[in-house]
Amino acid sequence: MAGGLVLVVDDEQPMRAFIVRNLEARGYEAIGAATGFEALALFQQREPDLVILDLMMPAMDGLETCERLRERSIVPILVVTALGEERDRVRALDAGADDCLVKPFGVDELIARVGAVLRRASWSDERSARPAVTFLEVTINPEAMRASFRGQPMSLTSIEYRLLDCFMANRGKVLSHEHLLRNVWGPDYGDEAEYLRVYVGRLRSKLEDNARNPTYLHTEHGLGYRFGD
Repeated sequence: MAGGLVLVVDDEQPMRAFIVRNLEARGYEAIGAATGFEALALFQQREPDLVILDLMMPAMDGLETCERLRERSIVPILVVTALGEERDRVRALDAGADDCLVKPFGVDELIARVGAVLRRASWSDERSARPAVTFLEVTINPEAMRASFRGQPMSLTSIEYRLLDCFMANRGKVLSHEHLLRNVWGPDYGDEAEYLRVYVGRLRSKLEDNARNPTYLHTEHGLGYRFGD
């Protein structure tokens, strides 16, 4: 289902106009920004539902823009980049991106990815009917899409929340990379192991006293990850 306000950040006017035009044709409201500074100002003024962000921009590049956006909001961020190497995707995810789309891309791929990111952010499926549960000092409330740790609220992006929820729903079980990717990012994912490395690391930074010797989130080498014993 289309809808929502999308902020498109790209210094190349033809690409920015292409994305804005095709989003509007699918029922989204879209606004454009040519620089990271303009994007931050527009973000504060309009509070978009999604940011589409190019990495390669002058002055303030996409990575710095992403970091600054993430400091002030958990808004979903879809990075678009001509840099297709794994290390480039990891840098974007480390900066706070939810997903990456490599240029060149088609209209259908763009619209599908935008819809998937927004669905993950709202996540009003059957899981929201489950009761709150507490395990190993972590409490998760699916109905409210909120989590707390040691009695304190956790600030989580939609991806971080979904990943934690998946672990809590399968506590004590070893979950494969493919299972986690498909359940957290969607059915079209399964090979993006770097996504998991980054986001498991982000969860560990919020849960573990020592991320190198985790108490909660364990790596099962060659298999996947396990939450709890």
